[in-house]
Amino acid sequence: MAEASPPGPPHIVIHGAGSVGCYIGATWLAAGLSVSFLGRQEVKDEIAANGLTVTDSERRRLEARPDEIDFSTRPKALARADIVALCVKSNGTAAAAREISRHARKGIAILSFQNGISNADALKAALPGFAVLRGMIPFNVARLGNGRWHKGVAGALWAEDHPVTRTLAERIGKLGGGLRLAADMEGVAWGKLLINLNNAVNALSGKTLLEQLSDREYRRVVAASQVEALEILEAAGIVPAQIGPIPPKLLPHVIAAPDLIFRNTVLKAQKIDASARSSMADDFAAGRETEIDYLNGEVVRLAHSLGRRAPVNERIVALVKQAEAGVELMWSAKDLRAHVLGGRAVPGFGY
Repeated sequence: MAEASPPGPPHIVIHGAGSVGCYIGATWLAAGLSVSFLGRQEVKDEIAANGLTVTDSERRRLEARPDEIDFSTRPKALARADIVALCVKSNGTAAAAREISRHARKGIAILSFQNGISNADALKAALPGFAVLRGMIPFNVARLGNGRWHKGVAGALWAEDHPVTRTLAERIGKLGGGLRLAADMEGVAWGKLLINLNNAVNALSGKTLLEQLSDREYRRVVAASQVEALEILEAAGIVPAQIGPIPPKLLPHVIAAPDLIFRNTVLKAQKIDASARSSMADDFAAGRETEIDYLNGEVVRLAHSLGRRAPVNERIVALVKQAEAGVELMWSAKDLRAHVLGGRAVPGFGY
């Protein structure tokens, strides 16, 4: 009697193969995983014409020919999945859940690499027959055209500690798409959200991340939103995890530090290159709805659930909503600080 063949690697479908999805899929493909992509026709056409190339700020480069990329625009491609890596925007979660429910096999793992806090809970409610796992992406990926995507900020993927993600982590190894596992992914998600509070300020500035973060006036707005978020989290009894080298409680102090200190420490350590922008800035440029409700809006919702207000984050949400409607797309650092913070001061931060 012949011995049974060992099981092959799980097949992964990258659902929402935009900038982040293409980067993750390419790195996992390079690690030898079985990967296919589900996304928009324009992305499929671009890859078909150019292949798929991903680069990062540490000068790594991975290339795949067009014939090496299995890219579909139809949700029925989910039927092949053993794991779905969900990379759609947060405002597309409900639609993606319906597609997964209709086309994917019950019981498979759904790994949510989405911004915000509430996506995993929404997926669990919509997909009771699936194993929904939290993931987190601490970096941005820019679409440069001609089949190339660039990871412009240092950082590794995070995922909920689970047998499925342990197997993935072992197979991927320490390449660009490697996984860092954690048990408390809610704390990780809030730790990431504190950092992501810069996204809206970057988008409203109209500048690259490097330009915006080099200006202390913009950073003071970010720091104020973080101070407010940390106060709300403490009131809610939520402990955000440390993402990167800076503990959450020190993050606003570091963000609001004088330019010379900030540039010579944080900017150098983060390896932010000149082409990097926030995903929200990309949304502005493309005229798309942003994820503001799942970033600063999460702070506002948590505050309201406690019977409190989050005025700094409320004002930022309002400005992004105006920008989505085509009103006042770009703000100078001075004007943004005056509008969001007014004459109020937060002790110890020099606002």
